[in-house]
Amino acid sequence: MLKRFTISMDEKLLDDFDNYIRQRKYVNRSEAVRDLIRSAFVETEWQTDKQVMGVISMVYDHHQHQLQEKVTEMQHDYHRQVVSTTHVHMDHHNCLEVIIVKGKADSVAELADRLSSQRGVRNCKLAMSTTGKNLY
Repeated sequence: MLKRFTISMDEKLLDDFDNYIRQRKYVNRSEAVRDLIRSAFVETEWQTDKQVMGVISMVYDHHQHQLQEKVTEMQHDYHRQVVSTTHVHMDHHNCLEVIIVKGKADSVAELADRLSSQRGVRNCKLAMSTTGKNLY
């Protein structure tokens, strides 16, 4: 059941919010507010160490000595968290590894930190998401 409530805000903030809505092609303010609230709840899930989902994307130099083996070994060390991986050969030197992860927030973040700290990793990002169980 939907409940209606009102929000008071500064006119400039409302103008900026309306621009945000237009840029992201929302149909109305309500849908934008719902998405922002859901995003805040997802962040809270990660801070309270609940079951979460996420994506680790990593670009690395595959010529770096034993890096590929270390990446694979780390994924095996976290086999309970690693759901799936995709490996893309970007060019002669660079690979992209996309790892879908699920589990307690601290262990998922720990894996991302371990991967990003390896010599030869050029970029490593963790995109936090949710299992969706607590969102409406």
